[in-house]
Amino acid sequence: MIVGLVVNPVAGLGGPVALKGSDGPAVQARALALGSVPRAADRATAALRALHARRPGFELRTVAGGMGEHSARAAGVPYRIVHRPALLTGPLDTRAAVPALAGVDLLLFVGGDGTARDVLDAGPTGAVLGVPAGVKVYSGCFAISPFAAGATAAGFDGTTLDAEVVDLDEDAHRAGRVGARLYGTLRVPAARARLSGRKTGSSTAGPGTVESIARAVVAAMRPGTAYALGPGATTLAVGRELGLELTPLGVDVVRDGALLASDVTEQTLLTLAMSQVTHAILSVIGGQGFVIGRGNQQFSPRVLARLAGITVLATQQKLAALGGRPLLVDSGDTATDAALSGPARVVTGYRESVMYRIQSASEDT
Repeated sequence: MIVGLVVNPVAGLGGPVALKGSDGPAVQARALALGSVPRAADRATAALRALHARRPGFELRTVAGGMGEHSARAAGVPYRIVHRPALLTGPLDTRAAVPALAGVDLLLFVGGDGTARDVLDAGPTGAVLGVPAGVKVYSGCFAISPFAAGATAAGFDGTTLDAEVVDLDEDAHRAGRVGARLYGTLRVPAARARLSGRKTGSSTAGPGTVESIARAVVAAMRPGTAYALGPGATTLAVGRELGLELTPLGVDVVRDGALLASDVTEQTLLTLAMSQVTHAILSVIGGQGFVIGRGNQQFSPRVLARLAGITVLATQQKLAALGGRPLLVDSGDTATDAALSGPARVVTGYRESVMYRIQSASEDT
């Protein structure tokens, strides 16, 4: 089996510092200046380790430097370099690397929706699979975690299915206007249990349902406790119930009915959690089931360790659409994800809740 690997080394940079994306050199430079640390290479290494543990005889072809070579070396996997990029950070590098990796049985690419779009534009000739590492991972061509990507690659038998590639206008995204555009489809391994699926919206749930969840959350808030509200339409409804205008797609912190901090970074959220009792209020991503790790990277492992508790919100329709699949957490730290796993109470309305399983995205399905 021959596997190709291409890594977008700057994927995900904007998430922890509340930039809501990482596309473009200006955003990447700002993210680095704000203290964001690249994680894509580590995610690629984790995928390769999972693949190597299950199929040690595979051949790896990759790209020089941070676009694959460094991750292969860290994973202890033999590799052959087939392309040397010019810039290491631009979409043109990804688009040039994909044709150089033609002829592999499966191409692993590491990044987010922007990287998936670049792979699609390059015209891959065979099967591909995304290793999630971006801020936005709404496309259906990604595995649910690096571990799942490696395990799926190891068991790949050539059977594929079509998966959609979508992306957002990041400038509009930062302004709170979410409108995913369908760019096309990629052929991915037919391993539905390990694929994240495409994100879906909350349009099937009536506004009264979301507002009833918001009333339940506000009624349960305790004086003196800080509440960090993650992105999502349901958490925005909590803000409206409090009479506050929250940051669309950002993380805001409220206390005693007032806005304490707006559109916080991971570092700001950590400082707040270390100085006072802080509780997280998080909504579920429709169609995918993620609670942690998609668009809310401000809730890092070190922040999660400091929280007094987590409240999960979802409409009954959103849970039903999962078809029995668990809710997922992918913080980037397996120990943190394991600690968050297990039965959890999910608020579905005013005085309504259900017990639903949360599972680490790195747990073998």
